[in-house]
Amino acid sequence: MNESNPPSSLRPRRPAWNKGKMPGPKPPLRPGHVWAIRAKLQLEKRTRDLAMFNLAIDSKLRGCDLVALRVDDVAPNGYAVDRATIRQRKTGRPVRFELTELTRQALDDYLRITGLKSGDYLFPGRRGPDRSLTTRQYARLVSEWVSGIGLDRLKFATHSMRRTKVTLIYRRTGNLRAAQLLLSHTAYCPRTSD
Repeated sequence: MNESNPPSSLRPRRPAWNKGKMPGPKPPLRPGHVWAIRAKLQLEKRTRDLAMFNLAIDSKLRGCDLVALRVDDVAPNGYAVDRATIRQRKTGRPVRFELTELTRQALDDYLRITGLKSGDYLFPGRRGPDRSLTTRQYARLVSEWVSGIGLDRLKFATHSMRRTKVTLIYRRTGNLRAAQLLLSHTAYCPRTSD
């Protein structure tokens, strides 16, 4: 018997990759949660976070698409536009979304304070102005926003931002096809997760 390879019963077990995590689809935020996060970010004068949060809710973009936005995508003339169109990374298809007055105001304030120019990343990361915020950094921000209002950070994730507005529209209208179109789903699927 080879002593360098002890039997599997004697080896320490490695913890599961998802230990302490909640796998599966994350729920959307409720309207009260959205307003609580907005109020907290406004009170703390976190202009970038407020602009990013509002844009995430309004645009219904995946995290990878949100962090890759450039100033030209939402503010080609130096101020936020009513509607924007971007090409999604996952599907390669263009998606059009409307920006509410709150989001446009938050973006305008953010652009005025930061002085970002045309062609710059809308949300530059720590690695320099020529690199965007990473999806991991965005996920940490979402976790911070959610726990900041007393919610369990394990229950919500970046995809909760994507699903929030669509869920509100679906609850008001009951139109599943409209919800699918808002999320840029092409084929009918019985579950509404992405």
